[in-house]
Amino acid sequence: MEYVEPIRDREKIEEVKRILKRNGRRDFLMFIMGINSGLRISDILKLKVGDVFNLDFIEIVEQKTGKRKQFPITQAYKEDLAEFIFDKRPEEWLFESKRKDRPITRVQAYRIIHSACRKAGIMTASGTHTLRKTFGYHFYKEKKDVALLQCVFNHSSPSITLRYIGINQDIIDENLRSFRL
Repeated sequence: MEYVEPIRDREKIEEVKRILKRNGRRDFLMFIMGINSGLRISDILKLKVGDVFNLDFIEIVEQKTGKRKQFPITQAYKEDLAEFIFDKRPEEWLFESKRKDRPITRVQAYRIIHSACRKAGIMTASGTHTLRKTFGYHFYKEKKDVALLQCVFNHSSPSITLRYIGINQDIIDENLRSFRL
């Protein structure tokens, strides 16, 4: 598995959004849900319309950890979500494959995200996990609360969380650049 990076540049995030919006609402919504919730793609893809319809929270059992989690449906994507599902049935997959009756696969989600990132000029390693890392990176940069982010991600220590979102290397680089004897 390739190690991916967060999208650090907000302008690049907006460019990816524009590209995905042109592809269709499904791909755009998958991206904005991922970067605004911190959910793993495996948990996003298994959602059905009934899991989000007229709700304020997404309640899941994380596929990777088996832990029950609750994530708010934030204003960042609530309106787009409502528009996307208004004519769908509760039993439909939220991110349905063109083959119907099943969600898109992780591989297809990877292709969608990776392609959009390349078109936006993002040449660092990117994929589905980029969404979660992008959420974590920008959440940390805005809130400066590694303990809260550690809890959101279910990490065992703050150092794991900082390394996961690439902050440790940023801190090291910044301090080494300014170090002088």
